[in-house]
Amino acid sequence: MTGTIVNTIAVIAGAFIGMFLKRGLPERLADTLMKGLGLCTLYLGITGLMKGENSLILILSMVAGTLIGEGLNLEGRINNLGEWLESKFSDPESGKASSIAEGFVTASLLFCVGAMAIVGSLQSGLTGNHEMIYNKSILDFVAAIIFASTLGIGVAFSAAFVFIYQGSITLLAQWIAPFLTDAAVKEMTCVGSVIILGLALNMLGITKLRIMNYVPAIFIPIILCNFM
Repeated sequence: MTGTIVNTIAVIAGAFIGMFLKRGLPERLADTLMKGLGLCTLYLGITGLMKGENSLILILSMVAGTLIGEGLNLEGRINNLGEWLESKFSDPESGKASSIAEGFVTASLLFCVGAMAIVGSLQSGLTGNHEMIYNKSILDFVAAIIFASTLGIGVAFSAAFVFIYQGSITLLAQWIAPFLTDAAVKEMTCVGSVIILGLALNMLGITKLRIMNYVPAIFIPIILCNFM
């Protein structure tokens, strides 16, 4: 778990630095920066799409995952969590409960969707090699500073998701490694990238997609790639 713990600390540290910088950002600059991050997120989504090799798996995963997400109302639960956290960690500068939920969802997806999170955690659990997770921690540290400077404390809470997600893969590595084939990781990255595209559109103010309700789709390729 060493790699995951370092990654979690990196996200928290970066988020708090970003929150400190946020206090000196004019609203106009923060909005412009947010749109710029949206464009960068759009780029990440587009490049990740190229990892996929089977469009049928993508479609089936999105359909099945969305049904699960809507059935569980994940977006509503995250917003409720955001309201509760807002009551505990009220930010007078933002004044919006949704800001915490937005920061949490945005950062969680960016930190956990991708091959580095999956493969790095598997390497940590199977061989004790944390090099990939350490490299990811540096990237996440920088990203956390940037995103927290506009999205606030919600980015810090995403560290909990990073810890649970990557920690679970690390601890269960010897059992789940046979199912996380190269094909499954590629398709998971592809599905996750589609969701990141939706996230980018929300950040740019083009859409108002309930992004969290799509998240279960990321894990469906694990099943499909072992039966198709």
